[in-house]
Amino acid sequence: MTNRVNVLGVGISVLNLPSALEAIAGAIQMRRKGYICVTGVHGVMEAQGDESFRRILNAAFLCTPDGMPMVWMGRLRGHAAMRRVYGPDLMLEVCAWSETSGCRHFFYGGAPGIAEELRDRLTKRFPRLQVAGCYTPPFRPLNAAEEVQLEEAVRAARPDILWVGLSTPKQEQFMAAFLPKLEVTLMVGVGAAFDFHAGRVSQAPRWMQQSGLEWFYRLCQEPRRLAKRYLKNNPRFALKIAGQLAGLKKYPLD
Repeated sequence: MTNRVNVLGVGISVLNLPSALEAIAGAIQMRRKGYICVTGVHGVMEAQGDESFRRILNAAFLCTPDGMPMVWMGRLRGHAAMRRVYGPDLMLEVCAWSETSGCRHFFYGGAPGIAEELRDRLTKRFPRLQVAGCYTPPFRPLNAAEEVQLEEAVRAARPDILWVGLSTPKQEQFMAAFLPKLEVTLMVGVGAAFDFHAGRVSQAPRWMQQSGLEWFYRLCQEPRRLAKRYLKNNPRFALKIAGQLAGLKKYPLD
């Protein structure tokens, strides 16, 4: 288990991309079941009013610092090597490693056709990548028959990693509920990475990602869907962090 920095009650793993990949490779080798939450401001703020969701994040094998504010909080606590472990970047790192490790993958989520487009693009980029299956869920909880169908599909595919491309907190809730039911070692919730790597949505320039401005780029792309998330959560996060840094006992840093 990696060290964690407490950000408003959510334990963010002290990681960078190489150490995240090392942890994932170790879990696959040891067949250590778990799920990975790629967590930024949105996830932390969703957890503020939802105790069950906060427990899900804190029970994750890794809770990676997806947003730059998570990294900045870690560096304030002396973790100089902490870097952003961004879902789309993590997916590419793991896929590159999988070409020689033999790790098998399964894609769950996205709008109809997205998982298949993702598979085709990634296998073109990584020719030795083994994508064992894809599953597009409905925009609602799975019914009993669909749960059985998914369990059978995963059992037949024998993946090591099941990538989940839903929104937060849906993907984290799905992973926590289905990890015991599915024959897979790791589940990784990467949200919009499905759309990015399938070529459906463009990513922010790297300079915006590294300066903490990716949210603004995405807001300009999808204002109707994301305005409520960013314009509500970002100011609330800043205010709560100011209180935490001022020494509020409710959210100790370590």
